[in-house]
Amino acid sequence: MRFSIEINNRKVDVEKGETILDAARRTHVEIPTLCYLKNMLPTGSCRMCVVEDMVTGKLVPACSTPVTEGMKIQTHSSRVVNARKVILELLLASHPDDCLYCIRNRNCELQALAYKHNITTRNLLHHVRNIHIDRSSPSIVRDPAKCILCGRCVRVCEEIMGVACIDFAFRGNSSQVSTAFLDSVNISTCVHCGQCILQCPTGALSENQELSKVVAALRDPEKIVVVQYAPAVPVSLAEELNLSKGKDYSNLLNAILRKIGFNYVFDTSFAADLTSLEEAQELITRLQNGDKLPMFTSCCPAWVKFVETFYPEFIPHLSSCKSPQQMMGSIIKTYWAEKMNISPEKICMVSIMPCIAKKFEAKREEMVQNGITDVDIVLTTRELMSLIRMFDVEISGIDPELPDSLGGKRSSAGKLFGTTGGVMESALRTAYYLLTREDLVHFHLEPLRGTNRRKEYRFSINGLELLVAVVHSLSEAKKVLEEIRQGQSSFHFIEIMSCPLGCINGGGQHIGTSEEDLIARMKALYEVDMKETLKFPYQNPEIVQIYQEFLGEINGEKSHRLLHTHYIDRKNQHH
Repeated sequence: MRFSIEINNRKVDVEKGETILDAARRTHVEIPTLCYLKNMLPTGSCRMCVVEDMVTGKLVPACSTPVTEGMKIQTHSSRVVNARKVILELLLASHPDDCLYCIRNRNCELQALAYKHNITTRNLLHHVRNIHIDRSSPSIVRDPAKCILCGRCVRVCEEIMGVACIDFAFRGNSSQVSTAFLDSVNISTCVHCGQCILQCPTGALSENQELSKVVAALRDPEKIVVVQYAPAVPVSLAEELNLSKGKDYSNLLNAILRKIGFNYVFDTSFAADLTSLEEAQELITRLQNGDKLPMFTSCCPAWVKFVETFYPEFIPHLSSCKSPQQMMGSIIKTYWAEKMNISPEKICMVSIMPCIAKKFEAKREEMVQNGITDVDIVLTTRELMSLIRMFDVEISGIDPELPDSLGGKRSSAGKLFGTTGGVMESALRTAYYLLTREDLVHFHLEPLRGTNRRKEYRFSINGLELLVAVVHSLSEAKKVLEEIRQGQSSFHFIEIMSCPLGCINGGGQHIGTSEEDLIARMKALYEVDMKETLKFPYQNPEIVQIYQEFLGEINGEKSHRLLHTHYIDRKNQHH
């Protein structure tokens, strides 16, 4: 049912069931919010979105008030603006005054709203809550004093990620967002996905920064500082560097990283090719031997920890393959180090990832060989931007460069790891070849692409019918696991990414990215796959060389020792 209402004296056609906020934003009228999350039921808790209903004379929350016929709304009347200003002043009265040192300075919703509402003096008594900063996690830093209790982190953790490791505690002015029993994050059920950071409007949540370690390594003459970057990183630079969106800036990034001072620059997509071969062969072996099926991908460390914490009975179903990040580190500190005649102890392996769970993964005990860690330091895409600003790299004057060889050449399939469905698509292309010794003709597997949280596909290899699935967001993964528990599914192979849309929307990416920008990132990866000629991991000449010279057989003894790992039951490690 459609009817008309007035917004700011302008007639607007609306649909019954729409909220005032929906109708306003659809007609490009901006109403500020703090607690609102798109496509989720509104809570109406922050009251920043109040508007004036001129018919009833009431101030009502736009996010949770449905439109009614004959409604007349003013979004910026004097009453509305004053009400919003009071709300902001109350929030600022208990907020720390350390904006200059805050990680979210100039990208803080509270700061932006205060500026927009011309709040230039303090009118209320200032009292900051004395709650300690939690730095226990290798991935996440929590500063509860900066929390404005909007609840967005709580909701995304429970409703999108299905983890629910944080919630509101206490009441009144003692309220805070906390883990169970006020424990530190490192002993909570947190899986380190970082989606809470993307939702936080202030500096209450951030990644555990490691920039100082990188700077120290770059200044150490005894260190050979090697850097790798994930497929999703070069397609995510546009927002921060004011570049055209929807493009892959890998070659520009290579040049930037060399300007900063890294000795060698590698594309993690090379290791994604390596992962595709090892994972595809592992799947084939399981199918032939009747081993644990379905097999789950293991590239996403947040997903792996989710299984270890909540569904440990499915640990044997996880691929034993390390993630591309860890495979690259392992290869660099063994094969490449030997080839370059460099002692592995002198190599500092830095990863630039769209993900904060990679920080946790790099510090796992299982990722250490003979006392040497595969990866030494992990930076997020956001930390990369800080590094670029710190070294004052002028982007406009840089010519694109290629990555270093023996770990830099990659197939377009390896590049697809950056988005949901990409790992599956690359693995199936590879599995088809390993079983038939022929290239898959129709290798663009469209049913595995797109934004649906769950996609299923029947893939045929010489009469062998595989039922595969692609899932992103852990709440959807939980549904799949419950189906398998109850014997309601017959999948052979499942790709799961924790973050919605995969790594392009990882917890270490730019904060404030729109849905349109995320789709542009996805399209950029598919465009690489469309235009480039090397489309299959097994055709990558550097991959062929590394097996011939060093690894031997795919899934052989040496590759299993260096490129595979194991997982642990964490169910009883948490409250």
